[in-house]
Amino acid sequence: MALRESGEDYLETILILQNRTGYVRSIDIANELGYSKPSISRAMGILKASGFITVEKDGQIVLTDEGLKRASGVYERHLLLTRFLNEMLGVTMENAENDACHIEHVISQETFEKLRDYVDQNLGSKE
Repeated sequence: MALRESGEDYLETILILQNRTGYVRSIDIANELGYSKPSISRAMGILKASGFITVEKDGQIVLTDEGLKRASGVYERHLLLTRFLNEMLGVTMENAENDACHIEHVISQETFEKLRDYVDQNLGSKE
């Protein structure tokens, strides 16, 4: 399913929060991103209708298999791009993070794979 950049950002944030705390609610996403609760609620409705998340009765937000797959892919791109920009090009960490957040949504799979191979060869794999 097609997902806009903002939707991918929400999925990535859910994954990060899940990894950090083990439990994600709308308020956690709002606090992490600095968005209003109504904006988060609307976005969660779209992600739920698209099959990327489920919302438990207690308000916990859980990534579906498809949501986890999408979030993991975006996050992997983000980490690699940040590392490349910071460690290989010398871009400040703040700028590397911000730029990676934009590039991760538009880079082709082919370019990403070539970039990953290049970074692994020159900096070593982080796995």
